[in-house]
Amino acid sequence: MARLHTRRHGRSKSRKPTDSVANAADSKMVEEAIVGYAKQGIKGAMIGQRLKDEHKIGYLKPVLGKRLSVFLYERGFRSEIPSDMLDLMKKAVNMRKHLTANHRDVYNTTRLHRVEAKIWRLGKYYRESGRLPAAWKYDPEQAALIIKET
Repeated sequence: MARLHTRRHGRSKSRKPTDSVANAADSKMVEEAIVGYAKQGIKGAMIGQRLKDEHKIGYLKPVLGKRLSVFLYERGFRSEIPSDMLDLMKKAVNMRKHLTANHRDVYNTTRLHRVEAKIWRLGKYYRESGRLPAAWKYDPEQAALIIKET
């Protein structure tokens, strides 16, 4: 199936190489490192990057038995807005800021529409799954305030 906006086709499944280091890693040490990074306020994507760089652990699912986001959620490190939605909102806020100074940037306007469409679709998914309140709605001005706080 083709992607939504780019008309490119993706691979049907992951072809991750098996990593002997990740399979042999001590899961308790990995769990303690993840909790330590989360207590420092580091986001999930950066935790995964640090584990890959510093601890030489490529894939966490074979070690933990679950995804990093699920592990953090179970341990109580959850945020109001999911991290992927927050990243898209940051991108949209920066695009709107750029458009205030560059009104004729048609390319950026098109990209902004695409990013906001992704935000709306993700918002619908998260409302239905219960990760966001049922009354939650994306508002660019509110997004700018949320981004300013973080």
